[in-house]
Amino acid sequence: MAIFGSNHLLAPLLFIGYLIALSWMLTRIRLFSASGLTRQQLILIFLLKSAAGIFYGWLGIYYAKTANMTDTWFFHASSLQEEQLLFTDPVRFFSELYLDPYGDGKWKLLGTENSYWNDLKANALIKGLALLNLITGGHYLVNVLFYNFIGMFGVIGFYKVLADRYQNQRSAVAITCILIPSVLFWTSGIHKEGLLFTALGGVVYTTYFAFQQKHWGLKKILILLVSLLTILIFRNHLLFALLPALLLWFLLERFPRNKTNLSLGLYTAFLLLFFLSPLIHPKANLPQAVVTKQNEFLQLKGNSSLEVDSLQPTPVGFLKNLPQAVDMALTRPHPSNVRHLLSLAAFLEVLLWAGLFFLRLRFPDRTTKWPTTSIDYFSIALSISVILIIGFSINNLGAIARYRSVILILLLIPLTAGIDWKKLINLTTYK
Repeated sequence: MAIFGSNHLLAPLLFIGYLIALSWMLTRIRLFSASGLTRQQLILIFLLKSAAGIFYGWLGIYYAKTANMTDTWFFHASSLQEEQLLFTDPVRFFSELYLDPYGDGKWKLLGTENSYWNDLKANALIKGLALLNLITGGHYLVNVLFYNFIGMFGVIGFYKVLADRYQNQRSAVAITCILIPSVLFWTSGIHKEGLLFTALGGVVYTTYFAFQQKHWGLKKILILLVSLLTILIFRNHLLFALLPALLLWFLLERFPRNKTNLSLGLYTAFLLLFFLSPLIHPKANLPQAVVTKQNEFLQLKGNSSLEVDSLQPTPVGFLKNLPQAVDMALTRPHPSNVRHLLSLAAFLEVLLWAGLFFLRLRFPDRTTKWPTTSIDYFSIALSISVILIIGFSINNLGAIARYRSVILILLLIPLTAGIDWKKLINLTTYK
C-alpha cells in the first residue's frame, strides 16, 4: 500500500498546501494564541505530532506483522469504501451510525459480541474519515495533518490547565505535555486515541476554567457534552471511569475543606456499588463485564499477549488479581517482554517514569504542594480507575500502551512539576 495514495502527483501538493494553511490557522485560533506559547512553538508542536502520525502510518505498513499495527490502514481503506457509499446511498451512510443490526445490541454497552456500541466506535471513525476524504482527496498523509490539527486542541487544552495549576513549572509542564513518547506516538496516529485524548482535554479544560472563573457558559457546556459524547462513542469504559471522577471534582469544589476524606468516602461508595451492581439488575453486572472483557482479550493471541491469571467476578477475585493488574498496567513491558521496536520503546519509557519518580523524591520542589486542589484529586481518581480497568481486563502489551496513553499526562505531570529542576541542573553543572 502506497503511503501517499494512488495519485502520487496531487498528494504531495495537497500535503504541502494544507500543512501551510493549517499551520497558519493555529496562530489565529484564540485557544492557541492565548496559550502562552509562541507561534513558532505552536507550529513546532503541530509538526511533531504530524511527523509522529506519519511514522505511525509507516509502521502500519512495514512493521505490521511483528507489532500488529494494521488498524490505521484498515480504517483508511474502509473510509475510501464509505466515501463511495456516501455518494451512492447517503441515507444508508448516515443511518448506519444509529441503526442497531442486532435488535438488542444497544443494551450491550460494555459488550463486544453483537454489540451496537462496539461497532459504533469503528463506524464513527471510518465515516468521519470518509467525510474528511472529501477535502483531502482520500490521501492518508493529508488526513494525518487534519487529524493532528484536531488533536492540537487536546494538547493545548491540557497544557493551559496544567500550566495554570503549576505556574512555577510551566517549562516542565510544556515539555511533559508535548514530549511524553507514548502520548505523542499513540495520540498522533489515525486511531481512536487521538480523539479520546482531545475529548478528555476538552473535559478537563472546560471544567477547570469554569470553576476558576465561577461561570458555566453555554459554550463550555456544549464543549463538555460533545467531549463526553465522543468518549462514550469511542471508548465507553473510559466514561465509566471519568464520570465518578468528575462528580468528585464537583463535590470538592462545593465542599473543599476535607478533600481526602470526601474522596475516600465517595470512592468507597462507588466500590460497593460496583460489586453490588448485579443485585440492582442482571444486565448491570459490572464485575462480570470486566471478566468478560478479560476473557475476550485472552482469546486474542497476539505477538505481545501475555499469560495472566483469570479474573473472578467477586471482591476476593479482584483483590487477588490486584497486584497483577497494577503490574500489567504500569510496569509492563519488562525486559523479557521486549520483542520489537515498539516494545523496546515502551520499556525505555517505563524506565523514564521510574527515573522521574526517583528525581521527585530526591529533588522535591518545596513550593509545589500536591495534592491540594480539586483537579489533583480528580487526576488521581481518574488515573487509578483507568489503570485498574486496563490492568484487570487487558493482557496485550500493545493495547495496554495505547489505552494508557490518554491519561499519562495526568500521571506524569505531578512528577515533573514536583521536581526542583534548578537545583538538579545546578548540581549537575557544578559536578
